[in-house]
Amino acid sequence: MSIRSVLAGLSTFLTLTLPLCAQTTPSLRDAFKDDFLVGAALNEAIFSERDKRDAAIVKAQFNTTTPENVLKWESVHPQPEKYDFAAPDRYVAFGEANHMFIVGHTLVWHHQTPKWVFEDAKGKPLTRDALLQRMRDHIQAVVGRYKGRVRGWDVVNEALEDDGTLRQSPWMKIIGEDYIEKAFQFAHEADPAAELYYNDYSLENEPKRKGVIELIRKLQAHGVPVAGIGIQGHDNLEWPTIEQEDATIAAFAALGVKVMITELDINVLPSPAASGSADVSLKGAANPDLNPYTRGLPDSVQQALTKRYAELFRVFVKHSDVIRRVTFWGVSDDSSWLNNWPIPGRTNYPLLFDRDGKPKPAFDAVIKAASE
Repeated sequence: MSIRSVLAGLSTFLTLTLPLCAQTTPSLRDAFKDDFLVGAALNEAIFSERDKRDAAIVKAQFNTTTPENVLKWESVHPQPEKYDFAAPDRYVAFGEANHMFIVGHTLVWHHQTPKWVFEDAKGKPLTRDALLQRMRDHIQAVVGRYKGRVRGWDVVNEALEDDGTLRQSPWMKIIGEDYIEKAFQFAHEADPAAELYYNDYSLENEPKRKGVIELIRKLQAHGVPVAGIGIQGHDNLEWPTIEQEDATIAAFAALGVKVMITELDINVLPSPAASGSADVSLKGAANPDLNPYTRGLPDSVQQALTKRYAELFRVFVKHSDVIRRVTFWGVSDDSSWLNNWPIPGRTNYPLLFDRDGKPKPAFDAVIKAASE
């Protein structure tokens, strides 16, 4: 057999056996290497590499990671005095092995936090001092364990209502509005070198945007080390407008903080939820009219999705001097949370990689936006 035949056979073998993402060039991380980090939120199957396909996509395409759930309170600290670091340890190890900028999500949130956190041994609400101590102990344990390894933390998540006022969560009701300041203080004590973020959805809507601006200014006036604001980016095909996206990034940049797009996806399905809302407590009833693409995405919608991603990334590139990171909430369509929120069991298409792990036309449009 000739050398040429051997090489031809090897080429065919690699084409058929290597993950498609490994054959795709350039990668997202390379395309935007002079602009910002590009990442994905990972579920446990991916960072444990049980999902070999999506793990390969992550390794080939991204340079920053966020955990979907394993660092939320109910997962890492399910019972008093009991922590479960097995899955978070694997998440951090995966990021280190693949040279990722590792993000922790999230320390203080009103969802996915066990009821016991806010109660004493008799089931009565804790006092302010007791809840502050519980918060500090949790943050010291979690952030302290990954000091110098997890480089950025979503310290407080979704503390505002859509009208820009502070949400009346158990944290707020028991501690008061300075619970946000205290959370940042405790996180900074646990790892002074880590970047600390405030993260929320619907920030492109003016009332909530103004509320965040007011919140960050108060924190800055008190010397709180807020490194950046996370705009979640749970978008749809019409919302937010490009003008809203542009204005929001510019407004936050004017505060002197970095901006992150932290949970980017584009919902292509009809939704009973209010525009821009990503409140996980929202629920809708199953309805065939709200699940129209079970047999595949029509070309017209595929084109609309492609155009939408291209427009958004042009805005991100425009503001690359202040945008630190753009992170997709998931890797491929089949594992997106939008298949089950706000209505369980739907078929959604919100990401750049389809249900077979193949790049969609939107992927090519995003790559192109890097050089326009």
